[in-house]
Amino acid sequence: MRVTLTVVDAAGQNLAQSSADQDAFLVYRQPYRDGDQLLVEVSEPGHIRLALDAAIAPAILYLPQGLFSFSIPFGARKIAYPPHAFCGDLHRLYAAKARPEEMSAQRNLAFNPLDDHANSQAFPHVEANVETRGEAAFAVRNVIDGERANNNHGFWPFTSWGIDRDPQAALTLFFGRPVTLCEVVLTLRADFPHDAWWESAVLSFSGGEETRLTLIKSSAAQCFCLPETRTEWVRLHSLVKADDPSPFPALTQIEAWGTEA
Repeated sequence: MRVTLTVVDAAGQNLAQSSADQDAFLVYRQPYRDGDQLLVEVSEPGHIRLALDAAIAPAILYLPQGLFSFSIPFGARKIAYPPHAFCGDLHRLYAAKARPEEMSAQRNLAFNPLDDHANSQAFPHVEANVETRGEAAFAVRNVIDGERANNNHGFWPFTSWGIDRDPQAALTLFFGRPVTLCEVVLTLRADFPHDAWWESAVLSFSGGEETRLTLIKSSAAQCFCLPETRTEWVRLHSLVKADDPSPFPALTQIEAWGTEA
């Protein structure tokens, strides 16, 4: 697999590039500017281990088209990322073909700290039918970024999915290929008494299966074992809020543990 990393500006001009077999590094010695993008290209569809900033954990992503572009966050988008991410004038990017032992191991198949609304090229990817005020701190991408701090809200690392008080709120986590799940873990936002919580929810899978979850008021991760379920996506919906004065239940993190199908 040939791996290529490129920094491009808003006009599409290449600012820096590195290419190598199996794994590639790119060290970029300039400050990022608004409109800059990081491009990842691989010579064949498949899984890569990707780290686009030293402040963001590496993730194993599936690229069905062999391409992925990431827009450097500025302005209001920046609040959902570590304050030191993408800052300064020295940046290290890294991408490598995922190793066979990484692919065969059980892992959190939902983890993608580089996901955003514009992403349709790298999986996992998550979408929702509602978000609170369209603000980055409450965007659905936050529930798969790996950040589980949940006793505050509105800024990193206390990012979450806010549902704008909508009882019909739902999210869908796409894997981009068949996977086999054995456990789902939910971490509710727990900035009590500001926050409420959900008493129950439903998980639906691409094969038609459904699982009802019973949730409790807790800051801890809540784990739900599943029979081995082959699926291409999982949907969290039918969220039932507890009888609590607060109108603000929210989700900090969803994990989907399993293996490649």
